[in-house]
This record gives sequence, C-alpha cells and structure tokens, in this order.
Amino acid sequence: MKHCYECGTALTHKACEYEGLVPFCDSCNTFRFPIFSTAVSCIIFNKTEDKILLIQQYGRPDYILVAGYISQGENAEQTVIREVKEETGLSVIHHRYMKSEYYEKSNTLIFNYCCIVDSEDVTGMNHEVDKADWFSVNEAEAVIKKNSLAEKFLVNALQHKALVG
Repeated sequence: MKHCYECGTALTHKACEYEGLVPFCDSCNTFRFPIFSTAVSCIIFNKTEDKILLIQQYGRPDYILVAGYISQGENAEQTVIREVKEETGLSVIHHRYMKSEYYEKSNTLIFNYCCIVDSEDVTGMNHEVDKADWFSVNEAEAVIKKNSLAEKFLVNALQHKALVG
C-alpha cells in the first residue's frame, strides 16, 4: 500500500510501538496497516479419500480447486462449507486446515483446506462451475493447472499425506 485509503496521501514509514515500521499517513495522522482480501481454497475428497474433485470455471480449460472469498462475519471454516455447497451442491462432512499463501495478483490471503464430502454426485453444480470431475489422486496431480497456487496447495497436501478422515 503506497497511499492512504482515506485521503490518498502518499504514505511514509514510521515506527509503531511493538510493530516496527508501519505505513503512516501524515495527513490523517494515522497508521495504515495492510488491507487485503481473504479466501479459502478446497481440496475436495470423496468419502473413501481416493478421489479428488477438480473444477473448470469461466470458460477456461484448466482444472482448479473450488475456492471463494470469506464473507464479512464468516470464519474460514464456514466459508469452506458454504463455497463447496454453493459451487458443487455437495455437503462437507469433515475438513482440515492445511496452510495459507498470499496471492499477490488479487491481494488475497488464501487459506487452504482438505475436506471430505457426502457424495460424488455433482449434478448440483451452480452457474460458476463449467465442469466438475473426480480424479484419482495421481490423476488430479497430473491434470491440475500447472504452476498455479491450486497445484501448490494440492502438492503440499499430498506430500504431507493430508488425507482428512
């Protein structure tokens, strides 16, 4: 953040007790801590944890993970349950936090979860999802969008044998 989000003045860095150097607006006489969006990304397993659900969206050919922004007043776990239900029609029966990554392109901190859903029936997909397919764990690794944050999350989860149940 280079400018104050209230008045537009260029920010300087000023020592803030116990925080170190923090962007400061001389005009507002206020510290301006970073503002960013928060989201979740979901590695969705079937009940037997031998298949992973990947989706395609917005006319793009790449397979990615279900993801969505955290709504005001909602925690990350509630978002996992809501986003999976909204996009796929499936109900999360168990979830586990894995790791987080900051995604600079959208100024978003993304929390990654593995989850198990109640069914493999994806006929309840909403308009945001063009296609949803179940893949074996090895197939999912092979088809997920290369060099993406989704791939990074998936590889991390599989390296840590992060099956949920």
